[in-house]
Amino acid sequence: MSPARARTSQAAIIAAARDLLEEGGLDAVSMAGVAARVGIRPSSLYKHVDDRNDLLAAVATDVALDLARSVATAAERAGADPPARLRALAAAYRTFALATPRAAALLFAGVSPGAAPSPESQAEAARPVLETTRAIVGEARSLPAARVVTAFAYGFTSMEAAGAFRFGGDIDEAYRLGVEVLLAGLEASAAG
Repeated sequence: MSPARARTSQAAIIAAARDLLEEGGLDAVSMAGVAARVGIRPSSLYKHVDDRNDLLAAVATDVALDLARSVATAAERAGADPPARLRALAAAYRTFALATPRAAALLFAGVSPGAAPSPESQAEAARPVLETTRAIVGEARSLPAARVVTAFAYGFTSMEAAGAFRFGGDIDEAYRLGVEVLLAGLEASAAG
């Protein structure tokens, strides 16, 4: 094992990159910045990742797996009732996105094809949403329904993180209302 590999780990590199991402945005995630954060020379970082895209893909995969764990745990705790599961998934996503807004945005940023999360991590993050929407609207419409739920949650939390809701009012209540409107629409589409 090389000395650089012994001094750091893939997990430490990803954690450093995620910290830089949250602190300064995507531009702050540089090979030199991550290397400095983990205490190695930038050239040594290339023993762990091929390039910046590879680094961003590792970060995005880590973020997707964190999100997958969060939403799956929320869904499991909500029990077997699909509406309760949808509410729990939406709440878990919001908590995740507000705690790590730049990491959450990375999942949908389309930085470059080489910097996308792994297909396996994306599937794992989507699984609880797809299972829940399948239980509400059926197999044939589960994917479109999951996309609508994801788009609402991502859009709302992105606007919230950006401070776009400037007219006052209860933002928590607005989010809950949005989830209830989505749920009512999904249930109505399944009945019709």
